[in-house]
Amino acid sequence: MSVVIHFLPDDITVEAEVGESILDVAERAGMFIPTGCLMGSCHACTVELEDGDLIRACISSVNPGKQELTINLLSDPTW
Repeated sequence: MSVVIHFLPDDITVEAEVGESILDVAERAGMFIPTGCLMGSCHACTVELEDGDLIRACISSVNPGKQELTINLLSDPTW
């Protein structure tokens, strides 16, 4: 099952498979998400979902149940 992922603010859309890492999807789409620990502890890879929830892209995957997902890539000047 594929899900359409829409990355903001660059307005990039890509298809992803359920279970695929958000970080891998972003990289495949040419989007940069900063990383630090790759375990979710440092929060460098925090992104915002369309409903306002914050997730860490390095430990989050594409979930079933939605056909589309919008992800806003936050900009943290410390990273």
